[in-house]
Amino acid sequence: MNSRVTAIGELLIDFIPQTKGLPLCDVASFTRAAGGAPANVAVAVARLGGDAAMISQVGYDAFGTHLLNVLADAGVDTSGVFRTHKANTGLAFVSLDSNGNRDFSFYRNPSADLFLAPEQLSTSLFETTGILHFCSVDLVDAPVKAAHRKAIALAKTAGALISFDPNVRLALWASPADCVSAVHEFLPAADIVKVSDDELEFLFATKDPALAAMQLLGQGACAFLYTKGAQGAELFTRAGRTAVPGYPVEVVDTTGAGDAFMGAFLWQLAARKIDKQKLNCMVEDQLRELLEFACKYGACTTTRPGGAAAMANREDFKAFCKTYSR
Repeated sequence: MNSRVTAIGELLIDFIPQTKGLPLCDVASFTRAAGGAPANVAVAVARLGGDAAMISQVGYDAFGTHLLNVLADAGVDTSGVFRTHKANTGLAFVSLDSNGNRDFSFYRNPSADLFLAPEQLSTSLFETTGILHFCSVDLVDAPVKAAHRKAIALAKTAGALISFDPNVRLALWASPADCVSAVHEFLPAADIVKVSDDELEFLFATKDPALAAMQLLGQGACAFLYTKGAQGAELFTRAGRTAVPGYPVEVVDTTGAGDAFMGAFLWQLAARKIDKQKLNCMVEDQLRELLEFACKYGACTTTRPGGAAAMANREDFKAFCKTYSR
């Protein structure tokens, strides 16, 4: 198994409010932050010392240049990030309540990433990929949806694991039904699926994560990650079920916390060369170790301003772990 984690999907600028607790219409000033869920995952992997790459598209504008610089500075391979004159780089304005939870307003109708086309993707982008990660934001009816299909096919041919975090953003869809349909279209291709507690019932028509896990494992997945914010997370595999509690931290911003969790989980699989067969055979203590690390890294992210910048490097994460040891 190759050790590279490649992410594909949206690459955009998050504008984070400088004052929490206000509705978006009342926010007067924002701080620019590189973002996009797949990009956050790639940055998390790189910051932890892993081999990470990003596939996306940005505009020929200052925001696109900034995103490329941030990814490169973090150690992410950007050779798969293209530029286009067809549209500008996507933007997202975020409001935060007093607990650091978010509300989004997107400016991407269209944005540059939506024009990423399958013919732009070559087999060379996947030759060293051990895990391909994607989300649902770029599964709308645009060229980028077809690019995802080709990327998955090329990654599977290269022997890579496929990771899918739906990361539902209903504001970007014509209807909730369209979102659910797109997610379920791509779920059978995934070996690893992550769903948060506020997405479970919407996507699977059940409040019981065990029922969703049964469905996904029956479709061929080898792992289902169920995240519960401050309450921790659960991991379901063919070997069983394990859970870890959350970490009591002082939350600054939850933007990117789920991406940090996912990046930390995938980094461990890549670093340890844990393929589908090995993951299916891991015992509960081994699974709990993977889950504990991912939860702790996700919690660490919430103590820092959000987006890609919140992804801690190894030294900062070690310091966090000493402070918040169980």
